[in-house]
Amino acid sequence: MPVFTATVGSVCFPSQLFNPDVSSFSCFRNQTKLSNSCFKPSLIKKSSSSFSFYSVKVSSTSASTDAKTDNSEQAEAAGAAVLDNSVSSDDIRVRRSADWKAARAYWHSGFIYGGRVEGFNSGGLRVRFYSLVGFLPFPQLSPSHCCKEPSKSIQQIAKTLIGSILYVKVIQAEEESRKLIFSEKEAVWTKFSTRINVGDIFAGRVGSVEDYGAFVHLRFPDGLYHLTGLVHVSEVSWDLVQDVRDILIEGDDIRVKVINIDRGKSRITLSIKQLEEDPFLETLDKVIPQDGSANSDSLTTSNISTIEPLPGLDAIFKELLQEDGIYDVRISRQGFEKRVVSQDLQIWLSNAPPYDDIFTLLARAGRQVQEIQLTTSLDQEGIKKALQRVLERVP
Repeated sequence: MPVFTATVGSVCFPSQLFNPDVSSFSCFRNQTKLSNSCFKPSLIKKSSSSFSFYSVKVSSTSASTDAKTDNSEQAEAAGAAVLDNSVSSDDIRVRRSADWKAARAYWHSGFIYGGRVEGFNSGGLRVRFYSLVGFLPFPQLSPSHCCKEPSKSIQQIAKTLIGSILYVKVIQAEEESRKLIFSEKEAVWTKFSTRINVGDIFAGRVGSVEDYGAFVHLRFPDGLYHLTGLVHVSEVSWDLVQDVRDILIEGDDIRVKVINIDRGKSRITLSIKQLEEDPFLETLDKVIPQDGSANSDSLTTSNISTIEPLPGLDAIFKELLQEDGIYDVRISRQGFEKRVVSQDLQIWLSNAPPYDDIFTLLARAGRQVQEIQLTTSLDQEGIKKALQRVLERVP
């Protein structure tokens, strides 16, 4: 029986090859199958060897949905043909050169390829691409694998993936250096990045933790963790964080908020602290709740003129009055907390916007808290910037 091999004469990928709105990866399998409707012989000729040679064009026609083989099976057939002893070395070189051409086409187009995992080593998986075998580094795997089986090592996970089909993107295809590199992460990003928006809240699982922050895998409605984002150290907590590892460890299940998406660089920025109310936005009633059990002198509103400003406040008041849009500054009342927040003077903004040109600040030192009222035409953001300028000037 003659052995048939195929070389790609020209490559025109179907425009429908990947639709990120489709709900499952089944679209890849259907649209990348190699059937008679997609691959049509453009040239048939006899050679002196014991096999017939097909030069194949990839047409722009959609692939048949009832085809029995997908591109991974065609790749296996191509690989088997190359290994066949009856195939000449020249024909093998032609075939491989054509497959490198196809790999570059996948690379530059960004289309998805379904490749069969043939093995692994210490750094990643070996994935079949027609007559070629490319490399999928472990860091380029989708986070869904490690999150599905967190107790297994990456080598154990790799062993279970042998023989399976992974949908990947070609991220490097250099024939001269024989580098064919795949990324499953990039393929998954194409599908799932359209399903997230700034402001979305996700359940997540902490992956690696670095000095600058923690990488968190995002859990989607299907129960799998498809995308990964970074919680920078500054977004972990409202408190000063010296070491992220003091707060987060690998495997922790947490909730995060999406605060930025860089679709060009495939990056997601996440925050934990923005799920909590900014402690900088407080009111005196919140700091010292009046629940009947509080002492009668916990809040003082009478004899306001007798309230002694906390050390350092007088200088801050004078500087605030130098700011444009601030007309008056005065203490309206004071209270005493049950615990000491800090012995140093702290100035806090109210979470309420200005009302009738009146805005509230809180000054705290030790157990003592004083409520300050500003008469101002500034909005909340303008007051915050004015206060920052004043605090830079006051020693």
